[in-house]
Parts: sequence; C-alpha cells; structure tokens
Amino acid sequence: MSEEIHGLAAAFTGPEELLTALRRVRRAGYTRVEAYTPFPLEELEELLPGRPSPIPWIMFAAGVIGASGGYFMEWYAAHDYPINVGGRPLHSWPAFVPVTFELMVLTAALVGVMAFFCIARFPRLHHPMFSAAHFSRASQDRFFLCIRAGDPQFDPAATRAFLRDLQPATIEEVPA
Repeated sequence: MSEEIHGLAAAFTGPEELLTALRRVRRAGYTRVEAYTPFPLEELEELLPGRPSPIPWIMFAAGVIGASGGYFMEWYAAHDYPINVGGRPLHSWPAFVPVTFELMVLTAALVGVMAFFCIARFPRLHHPMFSAAHFSRASQDRFFLCIRAGDPQFDPAATRAFLRDLQPATIEEVPA
C-alpha cells in the first residue's frame, strides 16, 4: 500500500465502458473503488463494493432516545406539578403521544443529518481527485473509475496494467 498517492484513476468516454470496467474490477476482487459520473447511472450502486450505512441504526437509536426523553419530560411534569383536570389520572398516556412522537422525529432527523455529515466527512473542501489532471471533465463528458491505494490488492504497477487492459481514455496517478 502506498501512502503518497490516493489511487489510480481511469477515465472512460461512455457509461457502458465504465460499467463494463466496474464489472471486471469487481471480479478481480478490488474493494476500495470509487466512480465519478456526469449523470446518475442505475447500475452503479450495485457494482460498487461497499458496506451498508450505519445511519439508519443511528437514527433509530436517536428516535428511541428522543421519544423516551419526551415521554419522561411529560410524565415528570405531570407528577411534579399535578393538575387535576376533569378527574383524569396524572399519567394520561394518550395525551403524551403527540409530544413523544414529535420529539422522536425531531431528534432522529437532527442526529441523522449530523451523522451523515460526520460519516461523509463534510465539509470537505478538497478531495484528492480534484488534483487529477482531467477530472474537471467528470461533470461534462467523462466517467472516472478510481482504485484507491488503500485497497488490499493495490500494487501500483499491477493495478496500472489491469486498468490498461480495460482500455480507458486516460490513466493517471492521483496524489494524496
């Protein structure tokens, strides 16, 4: 593994070439792969190796904590400052449901957004791919595939030869 480079990037001229290359990269066993396209491709998500996001579980935990906190807040207020309205019991749980639900949604949404920013490492003002010479065309007419240097199978010479077999328009080393 090389620490001074981010990886090797290959530029393709069309979406089909990129998807074909991704299929071959996946068959070859590379796991740290990135793709950059000027428009969304449906097959891309299936072909890119990756692990599932922890955000749903983080949001679930935040929702449970928010709902518990909202319910406890109302229960505490009802018992610490009792108000007898029409002979109803102090612990009238149906009255607690709207606030409990709203606090569950609020905390899950806020924590979910913060977790997304932390996991995605935002704000990230500079990405190593911005240093690639032809990367400015990634938003116009080029489709980029980058095999990261952190990949267990990454070997600069062997990976470059593998990418050359995929017949991209260009191959370049991306500095870290």
